[in-house]
Amino acid sequence: MRRNLLAAVAVLALIAHPAAAEPRHGVPTISQERLLEAMKRSFNYDRLSPELRARLDQDEMQRLCTEYRNDPPADVAERIQKAAMESVVFPPDGKFLGDWRRGERLSLDGHGLRMRDDPRRGVGGNCYACHQMAPKELSYGTLGPSLLQYGKLRDYDAEAIRDAYIKIYNSNAAFACSIMPRYGTQKILSIEDITHVLAFLFDRESPVNKD
Repeated sequence: MRRNLLAAVAVLALIAHPAAAEPRHGVPTISQERLLEAMKRSFNYDRLSPELRARLDQDEMQRLCTEYRNDPPADVAERIQKAAMESVVFPPDGKFLGDWRRGERLSLDGHGLRMRDDPRRGVGGNCYACHQMAPKELSYGTLGPSLLQYGKLRDYDAEAIRDAYIKIYNSNAAFACSIMPRYGTQKILSIEDITHVLAFLFDRESPVNKD
């Protein structure tokens, strides 16, 4: 999903949920209908293409996470993880590691899926927005854990590579209601793109695994 649209929808959906109808800290809330109407006005809903309008609709996984405020009970979390795992499509050739250099570019690139981005340029993973990766890169977010020496710390293990692929493809398979984008399921990155990002994490020659 387009990043700014996704963020707005997530916030509005959370506030608009019936569980949020009670005042919080003495501040009254407004109805779901008014919030959705405000969202539509903000994005000029009537002028959006059918594809962009569809992005405002939550799928079942998003709906459940909104309903339980990203903290579902164990049985619901299990349902979410099971459905997420079933959505994962593995590389058809069985090769999980691509070109770490291309993975590095994808990790740095935040372009794509915004309303005015050129679709011919492609979409980046924007991984540095949340994670520390290569040690020489000074600009990175801390919302997610550090990925320094990610492959080296896991002995470049094949099972660890497969697990990382699953997390990138659909993070809810690992953690129900994860805030990490579902890169594969939402078709943000292709299967090939994901293998390149994995190589950036696991290739022995990748700067991620250098001291």
